[in-house]
Amino acid sequence: MGSSSTLLPSLITSHFPPYMESSLFLVLFLFLTTQVQSAVEIVAGVAVGVGVGLGTGGGNLWLGEGNSPPGDPFGRPGSVFGGGAYAALQAWKSSITDDPLGILSTWVGSDVCSYKGVFCADSQDLLGNPTGKVVATIDLNHGNLQGSLVRELSYLTDLSILHLNSNRFSGTIPFSLRELTSLTELDLSNNRFSGSFPTAILYIPNLLYLDLRFNYFSGSLPMELFNKKLDAIFLNNNLFEGEIPENLANSPASVINFANNKLSGNIPFMLNYVGVKEILFLNNKLTGCVPEGLGLWTDLQVLDVSSNSLSGRLPDSLSCLSGIEVLNLANNKLTGELPDLLCSLRNLINLTVSANFFSGFNQDCERLTFRDVGFDFSFNCIPGKVMQRPQPQCSGSPGAGLSCLRNPLTKPLVCGSIVGGLDSTAATPSP
Repeated sequence: MGSSSTLLPSLITSHFPPYMESSLFLVLFLFLTTQVQSAVEIVAGVAVGVGVGLGTGGGNLWLGEGNSPPGDPFGRPGSVFGGGAYAALQAWKSSITDDPLGILSTWVGSDVCSYKGVFCADSQDLLGNPTGKVVATIDLNHGNLQGSLVRELSYLTDLSILHLNSNRFSGTIPFSLRELTSLTELDLSNNRFSGSFPTAILYIPNLLYLDLRFNYFSGSLPMELFNKKLDAIFLNNNLFEGEIPENLANSPASVINFANNKLSGNIPFMLNYVGVKEILFLNNKLTGCVPEGLGLWTDLQVLDVSSNSLSGRLPDSLSCLSGIEVLNLANNKLTGELPDLLCSLRNLINLTVSANFFSGFNQDCERLTFRDVGFDFSFNCIPGKVMQRPQPQCSGSPGAGLSCLRNPLTKPLVCGSIVGGLDSTAATPSP
């Protein structure tokens, strides 16, 4: 069969008179030229679109149906369209053995942004060009899911928030989660995780919020944790043991909670300013003195050292905690009199010193009830007060002979000069 380029002239000359042939040839030429130009533009457009897409990660020309291309040309791990997010979430789904609320019934198909508890965001490359959607947040709080975490979650490199509190996840934390370089918030609280402190956390560079409360983590706390730029550290209600790292004061966190573990040894002796606002040591196995350096924590609002085995006298420097609102020293073995200025702190809302061996306090403490400040001094050794210990217990106060570094008030306390006073006291021991 001949080509259309030879058949068309034959048809024209055989069916039309000679005077019309030139006009028809002109019309045919213009028509074929237009079609060729359109074809070239489409091919060029495809070539340019693909070229831009491969070169910069954007500008792909999608000629199929729908509003989005079928996939990320790079197959980026965290990309919604690249398959990495889908693979990660499906691997995690397969490890979950119980889902009483039916959350995972929505985890079907490649559109992971439609999964319940999964939230996506638009992403950009370094030049500000849009690169599509990525998984930015996973919030499965109170999902009551039972299962474990899988190493494939490390594919979600754009993930910023991972909230999993109040589920039944167990096992250890995969070391591969160190690849979550965009993660800023990690909440694993109220689950059944176990093992030593998750080392992967120490490698997540942008983490700001860490919550490991109410799990079964055990072993010692790594020093590296307190060198990280975290704003909140919740470690309470686990099985951590050993001493609190000496570099605690390096942490910029505003909230640190060590409560209800098995930590032992002394509260680290710190002579540098700490910006922490709330710190809780309660219900551990801490011993020794309340360190004088606590008086430097001038931003402190809540301090709870209750239910430990701390002993000796309180340092006068506690009177420098000008921002303190809640101070709980209960259920220890503390002795002596309360520092004169402690009860005069203006922001105080609650002062609890019960179940110790204190022997007295001044008139400022007597006035606390008139200031509507909670003041519990029961079960001590204060003469003339009700609900105190029996005298035989007070005559042999435990830890009464413990020598704690103190800065005696030989002149009115100037809180800004505590460090200088401590240096001179340490250099020249009192007889």
